[in-house]
Amino acid sequence: MPVHNEDIAAVFDEIADLLEIEGDNPFRIRAYRNGAHTLRELGRDVRTLVERGEDITRLSGIGKNLAAKIYEILETGHCRTLDKLRKQLPADLTELLKLPGLGPRRVHALFHELDIHNHEQLERAARDGLIQHLPGFGAKTEARILEALQAHADTSRRFKLAVAGRYAESLVAYLKTAAGVSQVEVAGSFRRCRETVGDLDILVIARRGRSVIEHFIAYDEVENVLSSGTTRATVMLHSGLQVDVRVVTAASYGAALHYFTGSRSHNIAVRRIAQRQGLKINEYGVFRGKKRIAGKTEAEVFKSVGLPFIPPELRENRGEIEAAHAGLLPVLVESGDLRGDLHSHTRASDGHESIQVMADAARKHGLEYLAITDHSKRLTVAHGLDSKRLLAQLESIEAFNAGDHGVTLLRGIEVDILEDGSLDLPDDILARLDIVIGAVHSRFDLTRAKQTRRILRAMDNPNFTLLAHPSGRLIDRRAPYDVDMARIIRHARERGCFLELNAHPERLDLLDTHCQLAREEGVLVSINSDAHSIVDFDNLRFGIGQARRGWLEKQDVLNTRPLSELRKLLAGTR
Repeated sequence: MPVHNEDIAAVFDEIADLLEIEGDNPFRIRAYRNGAHTLRELGRDVRTLVERGEDITRLSGIGKNLAAKIYEILETGHCRTLDKLRKQLPADLTELLKLPGLGPRRVHALFHELDIHNHEQLERAARDGLIQHLPGFGAKTEARILEALQAHADTSRRFKLAVAGRYAESLVAYLKTAAGVSQVEVAGSFRRCRETVGDLDILVIARRGRSVIEHFIAYDEVENVLSSGTTRATVMLHSGLQVDVRVVTAASYGAALHYFTGSRSHNIAVRRIAQRQGLKINEYGVFRGKKRIAGKTEAEVFKSVGLPFIPPELRENRGEIEAAHAGLLPVLVESGDLRGDLHSHTRASDGHESIQVMADAARKHGLEYLAITDHSKRLTVAHGLDSKRLLAQLESIEAFNAGDHGVTLLRGIEVDILEDGSLDLPDDILARLDIVIGAVHSRFDLTRAKQTRRILRAMDNPNFTLLAHPSGRLIDRRAPYDVDMARIIRHARERGCFLELNAHPERLDLLDTHCQLAREEGVLVSINSDAHSIVDFDNLRFGIGQARRGWLEKQDVLNTRPLSELRKLLAGTR
């Protein structure tokens, strides 16, 4: 069975979690977490590197010990270290880690103090009021645990967009090798660039459906075949991801693609328009009576009901049909529109590469400028910069810009917004920078009013340029902090500063609805990679997808500007 980077990273993450629950050496724990991060951010399958005989210990965070485990997992599908740890702890203990707000340290306390190792025991203890008495918990945390348990019970397993994309890419390549296949497309929420994906819907154009389906269910990663027919099959992969494949004719491909892309609400709205015109729309085409009048392409389907083509990312029935009728659909931003990246890290804080290496990687990604924005001193876990180290870095950036490297570096910092709204470095130091990114990295539990005041005060600092990952969420790991985002966006307009759309697949923050609100308020959004290594620039594509879901056009995005115009906008925030 093929082993993907995500599979190995999941093993390393589980080892780190179990070691932390056991109270093991923090440096050993961090090594596994860094290794998992490297694998997830790697643009190529590590399996391919090994097959080519490349030395994987050259990868950031992969030493001889982790490399040996990678070889073991690729060869056997198992890791003896993980197997041993699983035997030492309850089998379902790691399920607690999937609840927002419960990291390994808290699970360690729950396990060792209250002997809790599954959801049922956790819920019972919370309802009995036992958890709030543990050090570091309290009544509010206990209440949030009950809310998280309820939310977990209400949702099925979903995969982050980037993770689903890795499985989709391999599967699409495999399906294209089937005899007679002329086209393969992933539809559903994946095509709409939803931040998480419940399953994959794949459409195939082929002459012989049966042979394609037989080819599909023979895929090495198939765990169970849930159903199989002449033109359709549903399987469950070893990863737990469900995949539906449908074989369609070229004549109905556009109709099928529209139908299975969704969303359901969007499709219902389009069908109602068709019904008012005496038409019927389904996955086979657009029909007037028994005659198919359209269906070969999606554009043809939309045209048949009097609509222009609506991009997949907009199809959520959130005003796109009304905008299409009125001729007001946005011309959505595209990857090629980005001229630079305004959020990146080097090994001066928690990044993995030097300034020179990051700049070269940005140039190879087609970027003209890159802001170096390492963390400030408050974030000690990231080895944040104090004033002295920041000033030294500025000299390095100026020396780099004195040469001809095909990319310009901007002087910046990701400065912590402290609890009272002040910034983590002196104003006279921040005034020397091209860009000051403010970020909340602590006290996520403040009340809505306090969190909002905190951020508003930070934005009022005359050196403030851009609010990083504005909601603070980590998808499936940490809920957004409670903040009045509409007020934040309006204040950004009044203050004349900007908001970030952090493109990291675990963030995708701004939310798509907040992107739309920022656009309506005239607040520019910067689509940034938050790159910590050279492969992280690939994440910009996920930011583009989120921006498109938020109706953003090229002119709504700060870093689509050429450098000369960007400098004027940045200076205008001071």
